[in-house]
This record gives sequence, structure tokens and C-alpha cells, in this order.
Amino acid sequence: MIALPPPTATPWTDPTRFWPGVLEATAGLDAPLGVLELDALAWNAHDLVRRAKGTPIRLASKSLRVREAIESVLALPGWHGVLAYSLPEALRLVAAGIDDVVLGYPVVDRAALAALAADEEAAARITLMIDAVAQLDLVDAAVAPASRPPLRVALDLDMSIDLPVLGHLGVRRSPLRDAAAAIALGRHVAARPGFRLVGLMGYEAQMAGVVDRYGANRAYERIIAGVKRRSAEVAFARREAAVAGLRQLTDLEFVNGGGTGSIEATIGDSSVTEVTAGSGLFGGHLFDRYRTFRPAPAASFVLSVVRVPSAGVATLEGGGWIASGPVGPDRRPLPVWPRGLDYEPREQAGEVQTPVRGGRLAVGDRVVLRHTKSGEPAERLAAYRLVRSGALVGEWPTYRGEGATYS
Repeated sequence: MIALPPPTATPWTDPTRFWPGVLEATAGLDAPLGVLELDALAWNAHDLVRRAKGTPIRLASKSLRVREAIESVLALPGWHGVLAYSLPEALRLVAAGIDDVVLGYPVVDRAALAALAADEEAAARITLMIDAVAQLDLVDAAVAPASRPPLRVALDLDMSIDLPVLGHLGVRRSPLRDAAAAIALGRHVAARPGFRLVGLMGYEAQMAGVVDRYGANRAYERIIAGVKRRSAEVAFARREAAVAGLRQLTDLEFVNGGGTGSIEATIGDSSVTEVTAGSGLFGGHLFDRYRTFRPAPAASFVLSVVRVPSAGVATLEGGGWIASGPVGPDRRPLPVWPRGLDYEPREQAGEVQTPVRGGRLAVGDRVVLRHTKSGEPAERLAAYRLVRSGALVGEWPTYRGEGATYS
């Protein structure tokens, strides 16, 4: 495991040195390739702890999908536990020695549930996420309560809001739309054999996942700021009421909230005992448009120029690494070096080739791009090459590189 001490320099603040250093360090490797700059990763990990102001941070694994990166961050003070996105993934993490894994989503994988029920140590370390009785029924159908240890469960409280004109804001994930619904489900869990209620999660997507810096469009910025303030008022009160009621039923071990984009607001909720963060560690370019923080560009990927169809146009091999979410320009990878590159408007980022305009590129030249998000590039890469101070210092396999895919 590579230690991540606080960095002594911030080279990424000078792109004219930083990105050429990434290219020089990886010049002997064939593209496409992923790069993690370790000083930038360390800076992000420590800055997230600073922003959390003493509230423990649970690491969202879907935003990394690199086991050794997860382990290196968890070794730092202020970080504890993983929010996983798949039960097979959680079982693998526990087998690797991580002792606190919460599933961020419900599980219907019967084989994985059987594996969990057959492993008492894993059952003591992994917490399932539920939002309905039907999910408990499915677990019992997969493995009867009498033939397994009690399984830890947490409730997923919906944190979206509805506003006049703007309508529904947030993600449509949980049917637990108010405190009463959460308490009713908690009461059912408490009375049902084979399960133990240990926590609650509430993810404020309309706060954590919405950019709030729009340059000259100050009117829109004011609308976003108002939405986030109203979300804090309504959604936090909902979570506080749910937690108060659930604590009458059981001693909750944790109350989880937030994401990279909402840490400062989420820690203001008195019911929250931990926050989640993950995307801010790798620093996808979506976070360039947040007002209160600016992660370092720790993760990037490098593509090669394979042809030059006309003057001022170069074709990259691959490039269509489009981020999930609402389709739009902000879901495309961002070319960051050489400067001045942009997409061919009628072609954009393609599956096997991507034409870009600008610059004077030749066949064999390299282009550095940043993904919108953080974890998704790992589904295309076998490993991230590790760079520090302009030198190649190793590599970390991705989940895919370890032979594991979960989505």
C-alpha cells in the first residue's frame, strides 16, 4: 500500500508543467492509459477531511473502483468504512480486510446473498440497504432466517424535494418519502427475525451533485443557491425526524448523508454521524464548477493521435468515455493538454475515434483528457499508472484489472 501524506507541493496549479509531466512520465507506455497523480490524490483526500471538520468520511467505492486506492485513503485519519455499490464487491472488499462496508443500494443478487449468509465474518461487517419490506422478503426467500446469522440493514431515506415551478428535485430512489414511512419500516425490521437495524442513509443529490458556478449566469446561480438552501431546510428536517423516531426503536450505529459536493452543508445536520465522499478524490472535471471547493485533477487518461485528416484536425484513438447522467456537453471528457483542443461539433467523442480541433498534432502525439466523473473510467481500464512529481512510480489495478466487474 502506498502512503498518502499531505503533499508538499501543488504542481497541478501550473498546467504548463503538470500535464507535460504526466505525458513525460508515461511516454514509454502505450495508450489508452489511465493516470493517477498521487500528490493530487493525497491533496484531495486531506482536503475532504478538512471540509468535514471532524465528521468521519465514508468512502464511496463506485467513485474509485480501485482497491489499492481505497485502502490507501482509508489508512488516513478522518476516513472510515466504505459505501459499496454491489454485494459481490462488498464481499471482495471484506475478504481484502476492510471491516466496515455499507451497501449504498438494495440487493437482489441471490447468489451473493447466499454467500453473505454463509460467512459470519462478512455478515458482521457488511450492512445491506433497504427501503421496502419486499427487499427483506427477497432475502428470506434466498436464505431462510433460521439458516443464517442476523443480517445488518440500514434504511435509505429519500431526500428529494418538490418545489413550485421547478417540480421534483433530487433522485428518484427510495419510497421512504417522510419520517413516518422510515419509522414504520424500522419498526417492521425491529420485529422481524433475521435482521438487525443499524443505520440510516439519506443522500441529498440535489445538493451534492448539482454544480453551482455558472460564470456570467448569476441569475441561475441564485436559483441553484436557493434550491440548496431549501433542500437543507426540508430534507434535513426529514432526516432528523426519522432518526429521532428510529432511535426510539434501536441504537443506530450510523446516520449517513451527503457527498463530495455537499459536505459543508451536510455536517450542519445534527443527526448525521458520517458523510460520504468519493468523486472528489479523483477530481473529475464536473467539480470545476463548484463554488466552495476545487479538487485537484488527480485522475486523467491519455489517448494517442492515430491520423490527421486535415489541417487543424487530429483523430484520437477512442475517446467516447461519456459520463452517466443527463446527456449534455458536461458529460464529455475534457481535453486538457495540449491546450486549445475542442471536439468536432458533428462527431463529438466517439467509441473508437474522436476528432479534435485546435493545436498542431501529429500521428503518435498524446492528448490528456479528464473524465466528467471519477469511477467510470475504471470500467475501461485494467490499471491506473501512478505518477508523482513527474515520475512513474507504479500502478494500481482497477476492479476490472483484478477480474471483477459489478455493473
